[in-house]
Amino acid sequence: MDAFVEKPKRSDDQQTEIVRPSRHEAEDAVRTLLAYAGDDPRREGLLDTPKRVVDSYDEFFSGYHESAHEVLSRTFDEVGGYDDIVMLRDIEVNSHCEHHMIPFIGKAHVAYFPTDRVVGISKLARVVDVFAHRLQTQETMTAQIAETIDDVLKPKGVAVMIEAVHQCMSLRGVKKPDVATITTQFTGIFKEDPAQQARFMTLVSSDRGR
Repeated sequence: MDAFVEKPKRSDDQQTEIVRPSRHEAEDAVRTLLAYAGDDPRREGLLDTPKRVVDSYDEFFSGYHESAHEVLSRTFDEVGGYDDIVMLRDIEVNSHCEHHMIPFIGKAHVAYFPTDRVVGISKLARVVDVFAHRLQTQETMTAQIAETIDDVLKPKGVAVMIEAVHQCMSLRGVKKPDVATITTQFTGIFKEDPAQQARFMTLVSSDRGR
């Protein structure tokens, strides 16, 4: 099968089309990398490696075929008079650095201050997953999560914090393990009101002995 043009389903990306290689071409590329590493892709232990790697890529980078806006599309207007922060803490983040295609792993903390509608709490975690399952920088991903929630839900404000360890720093280069990178993004009330921003940070770190 030859390469084909694919239009991503996601509405939150400016890219309109890509030329996506066939699966056969992708597996051939893995064989090339195996040979470049110094091994024989024809030896028994590596015969199925190209298939496994491509299967892994389909899982690791599934976010290219999902829309974070669509994830948040179903909201609920009945909030029963609730008028305070909605927060998810310690959402697992597993992504890949776009510079070296090596994982970075950590936690995301996401909060928003609703106006007249809320979204199912699992959807906030799904938004994190959509952006994490793409080649990323942590800084860009943090901004994308906050901007998407802000754009779709129109809340009083959004707060996002991500803490992650980058294997491209731990396993190569300066080789400094367990160094956490922390990024934050605030909109609306969390950006304008220092007390609300401090409250978010307190909720992130509470009961952790920090």
